[in-house]
Amino acid sequence: MDKFIVETSARHCHLSKDDLYTLFGDGYELTKKKDLSQPGQFACEEKVVVVGEKSEIQMSILGPVRDKTQVEVSLTDARNIGVNAPVRESGDLKDAGKCKIRGPKGEISLDNAVISAKRHIHATPNDANKLNIKNGDIVKVLVDSPDRKIIFDDVVVRVNENYSLAMHIDTDESNACFGAKEGYIV
Repeated sequence: MDKFIVETSARHCHLSKDDLYTLFGDGYELTKKKDLSQPGQFACEEKVVVVGEKSEIQMSILGPVRDKTQVEVSLTDARNIGVNAPVRESGDLKDAGKCKIRGPKGEISLDNAVISAKRHIHATPNDANKLNIKNGDIVKVLVDSPDRKIIFDDVVVRVNENYSLAMHIDTDESNACFGAKEGYIV
């Protein structure tokens, strides 16, 4: 069995250029804090506050800017701040939740922006071939933890030559398997 890394994707947001300018000022550029496992993606020094109906939380911004602003939270985060966060693949914002985002220079109100990201595997075409999977497949993954071994069902496969092999789960899912770092398809 070919193992791959399992990473916890904590709460974060992706901003459009226009929303970045509203929150941080015209012409503002994100400051890279560190590269992420997916090529070209990075965590930023900047943070924003996401406001729901019950509460608010601070979260990191991931770069680079995107066409649309998207907020990704765990279902626990969503409940705590009072937002609807349907489980969706990244980019699928149909009927996504509403929120406000506050930055140092402004605030935006968004409809169809908040999701709980569907657990997924990023793979290159070569990785997918080795694992005998293809883009859009739904698979089961055994996440091997000495204390909390678990099988995640309904894991979507995303294949692109610009990806790096890794499975992404949210913090709720990571807590369920005690933060295990490796998995394989079963």
